[in-house]
Amino acid sequence: MSRMIFVNLPVADLEKSMAFYAALGFTNNPNFTDETAACMVLSETIHVMLLTHAKWRTFTDRPIPPADSSEVMLALSSDDRTAVDAMCEAAAANGGTADINPPQDHGFMYGRSLADPDGHVWESFWMDPTAIPQDGATG
Repeated sequence: MSRMIFVNLPVADLEKSMAFYAALGFTNNPNFTDETAACMVLSETIHVMLLTHAKWRTFTDRPIPPADSSEVMLALSSDDRTAVDAMCEAAAANGGTADINPPQDHGFMYGRSLADPDGHVWESFWMDPTAIPQDGATG
């Protein structure tokens, strides 16, 4: 069996967050969705659990970081540069923020960062493994 990842994120507005992730291409799994949480599926192995703050607090006593902080950046591979740009444009058009960090273009690898409505940081990137510099230099 393939290993799966369930990224759990605290969100202030569950419906708004569900709409944001749907605009990025995630689909909702209603079997794991109620008024306190939503399971948004990107692939068979990648799921994002959106949890209301109250639901989040049933899992941990640790504080929810403010939206302008970063604890982790979640990186998702894309099929090409156009898909990277499309994800960032969809984020900006649906309550998120595109290019929270400068875009990275190393020729063989291209990436852009975005934040969801709660400030969770994602990076969409494309890479051509056949074009990676053999000397180990990446830019």
